Amino acid sequence: MQTLDATFSALADPTRRAILMHLAKKDLTVMELTKPFQMSQPAISKHLKILEEAGLITTTRRAQERPRRLQTAPLKEAVDWMEKYRQMWETRYQALDGLLDELQRIQPKGVKKK
Repeated sequence: MQTLDATFSALADPTRRAILMHLAKKDLTVMELTKPFQMSQPAISKHLKILEEAGLITTTRRAQERPRRLQTAPLKEAVDWMEKYRQMWETRYQALDGLLDELQRIQPKGVKKK
């Protein structure tokens, strides 16, 4: 559950979500990630540290560069967790739809529908 908490905490920030979107396209260095944002390199580095601690990214080595790479396993875990609740609510909505259909069928003829 700690991994899931860390994932949702990291995803709570729009800048970190945007960073993940950029990393979904390709591995990028800190300097490359700084370009699309109006933030300093240290500010981006702080966001990257949080994403790395949550397991959402890793740092690789390429010569003297250290590009960041998206890790999808924590995202899949979060999606799987949400899917269980989506299925539960879908079942409940279907039951409610069935009840509403039944109520409309048994509604007296003289009562106008709104």
